[in-house]
Amino acid sequence: MAQQNLLALEEYLTSACIALYAPAHNETDTAEILAAAFEAGKRVLYPAVCGQEMVLRQVEGVASLSEGSFGILEPCPTGVDHAADEADLIVVPGVAFDLSGHRIGFGKGFYDRFLKHPHRKAHLVGLCHDFQVINGSIPAEVHDIRMEIIITDRRIIRCGSNRRHTFGPDSHRGGY
Repeated sequence: MAQQNLLALEEYLTSACIALYAPAHNETDTAEILAAAFEAGKRVLYPAVCGQEMVLRQVEGVASLSEGSFGILEPCPTGVDHAADEADLIVVPGVAFDLSGHRIGFGKGFYDRFLKHPHRKAHLVGLCHDFQVINGSIPAEVHDIRMEIIITDRRIIRCGSNRRHTFGPDSHRGGY
């Protein structure tokens, strides 16, 4: 149901290039989104870890993924690297999200460093199970990047845009 909720979003429908993830650790599956994106003629990128950084690489299907860093499926290491500014929509996994769009990941900071790209135009969508959304606040630091939308199997939560923030969602340094 979470995947169907994402597929109905205007931000997804108007995107020519989307970034997905291969689920690990019981994260919400993305296979239905991948199939629909290919059927719609969208370009699809998946993350790959290169040292301490994350890049995106184009995929042609699940068969083009193989086990990479941390046992997570990644695109072929010989693929062309893409930056965060190339996607129109980036789907981000997480352990937990709050209603403001802050997230807790697995603690390595790959997504936060990657999403800091100064020319990123993509809509940021957190995809998770409904029980992963908490009513309280997740402590956030200046480098943490907020999601604009959180999608679960039960609801779509619009958290607001964070595009004007150069240094993070709650920073006022040079962001406006």
